Amino acid sequence: MQKLRLFIAVILLGFTGVCFSSEVTVVSHPLVQHKLTIMRQKETGPLEFRRLLREISAFLLYESTRNLSVEPISIETPVSPCTMPTLSGKKLCLASILRAGNGLLEGVLELVPAAKVAHLGFYRDPQTLKAVQYYAKMPTEMENRDVLIVDPMLATGNTAIAAISLLKESSPLSIRFMCLVAAPEGIKNLQKAHPDVDIITAAVDSHLNEKGYIVPGLGDAGDRIYGTR
Repeated sequence: MQKLRLFIAVILLGFTGVCFSSEVTVVSHPLVQHKLTIMRQKETGPLEFRRLLREISAFLLYESTRNLSVEPISIETPVSPCTMPTLSGKKLCLASILRAGNGLLEGVLELVPAAKVAHLGFYRDPQTLKAVQYYAKMPTEMENRDVLIVDPMLATGNTAIAAISLLKESSPLSIRFMCLVAAPEGIKNLQKAHPDVDIITAAVDSHLNEKGYIVPGLGDAGDRIYGTR
């Protein structure tokens, strides 16, 4: 994992000419890459696509929550009393960027069912590729929560940037961005706008095409999740 982080940093340094402070982590586990390859195939239908997305979300979540704060508590096992770590502070907030983010959200909630959830609605203007907000609903006490944004794709980065800017208005403790596939252009744009936000992804692909789609990518994640293509 550390070698991949360094490799991505070198790629982005050559791509942008600028070194950013946030970290890009590529989850390179063989099971993740195998499942992602199946998801990329155009003949993979919505049912299997959703199942694989939920399965990959578990691997991504483990890496995304690696730095959550813990505190010791006293417990008793069947053998003896002891002091063991438990999550500290307010519950984690999962921020789903509608609609495709809900595909990752379902899998993540299976592992952290007590997490609070924010829903952020954006659509991408087909002409300008800019993000247009149409909905936002967040939990209370955001200033005391760590936030994990979930969205399958990081393409231009415009939607991620807008979502992070919106979340920062509530002053959360930290923000991380978790996605399935990212483009170098999107990583560059997000790091330039929000250099304090780490990115966790299963793959960094080649580039964006003229329509703003990731190449080779996997198509429109929302359409493939819900069968609307």
